[in-house]
Amino acid sequence: VQLQACGGGLVQAGGSLRLSCAAPGLYFDLHYMGWFRQAPGEERECVGVISQSGSRTLYVDSAKGRFTISRDNAKSTAYLQIESLKPEDTAVYYCAARRPPTVVRTPWGEYKYWGRGTQVTVSS
Repeated sequence: VQLQACGGGLVQAGGSLRLSCAAPGLYFDLHYMGWFRQAPGEERECVGVISQSGSRTLYVDSAKGRFTISRDNAKSTAYLQIESLKPEDTAVYYCAARRPPTVVRTPWGEYKYWGRGTQVTVSS
């Protein structure tokens, strides 16, 4: 199963983006969905996860208030909305799927399914 992330691009600081992650072939509603990002020279970090039903979302402290994860199980798609983008948000953003239990501290290596990543570049 290959997840398909898209929606990245070049955005000015203060702008917003919505990333999408389609999961064809995945038993989507059985999986938590996580969003990660990796800036050049840095480790991949989880920005947040969403439960199978979408009723529960967890974010790292740095993502609270500007990042919103949602999902549409009928479309087997997860979303990451980012508001008030900052240059430090520049990174490749990935989506991943994992069976529960899953929290933001779950190591990225424990996720079974991944998308190829989408580049987000924020200019100052």
